[in-house]
Amino acid sequence: MQSIPGCESMNRNPEPPSSQGRLRRIEGRHNPLVKVLRQAFGHAERTEDGDCAIEGLHVVEEAIRSGLRFRAVFFRESAQALSARLMPQIGAHVETLLLPDRIFDGAVASDAPQGVAALVKLKEFSLDHVLERLQVGPVIAMAGLQDPGNLGTILRSAEAFGSAGAILGEGTVSVFNSKVIRGSAGSVFRLPVVVAKKVGELESIFAKFRAKGVRLIATSSHKGVPLDQVKLTEPSAIFVGSEGAGLSRALMSQMDETVAIPHTPRVESLNAAVAGSIVLYEAARQRRIGDSSSD
Repeated sequence: MQSIPGCESMNRNPEPPSSQGRLRRIEGRHNPLVKVLRQAFGHAERTEDGDCAIEGLHVVEEAIRSGLRFRAVFFRESAQALSARLMPQIGAHVETLLLPDRIFDGAVASDAPQGVAALVKLKEFSLDHVLERLQVGPVIAMAGLQDPGNLGTILRSAEAFGSAGAILGEGTVSVFNSKVIRGSAGSVFRLPVVVAKKVGELESIFAKFRAKGVRLIATSSHKGVPLDQVKLTEPSAIFVGSEGAGLSRALMSQMDETVAIPHTPRVESLNAAVAGSIVLYEAARQRRIGDSSSD
């Protein structure tokens, strides 16, 4: 079972040298670090050394704020001014490279590069880490969710409304996809995420959930118990399926309950990210009511 993100401490230099003095100019696209960056973006997975490629000013700043360990930071020559803003926040041991625009653009995934990218080390989480956080909120599990924007949005909502963590099942887009990372707005750096895409992995997770008294709840657009009638204050795992077909019959047969979000019949179904976010919000709302009534 592959495990994923969170963060590890980044050692900061209390008195960093000037950004200009630290920047190392690279002229060729065959530089080893540039090749690693290009491959990490192209494969949308971690490198052999466990690094993940990220891009964009906001994303890089979120990685710094989250305490991620940086291996290297890459600046686009025409956006060199960003180095003065970011480098005082980056440890002196981190490689900082200045790339000609054409080399930078050829290495990153975005069609409109913002001028900064990085290789960062992500902490791995196990299912036990998620189970230890059940008091925070429900687990959110995706099975067959293929749109990177949808996955990023759900991870962002999971952190915003409170979630023990996320499970990514078979057929789900890679959490290292640059659009997932950007859509999560940094939540992927902090929320425990566990990948369980191999055959039989979800089934073994179900067994551990049941041993911990975790209820398995499916989301559906058309049938199920109305959301406001479902008790979400107990330990639970909410499952979101693919954008078109939803959860498979095999997974549905494992569920303890199916929840439906009432909506006008003029709309065929809700976007997967919207549906997942609404259920996470309802779970948070019920917890707040429970907490206030117990005071």
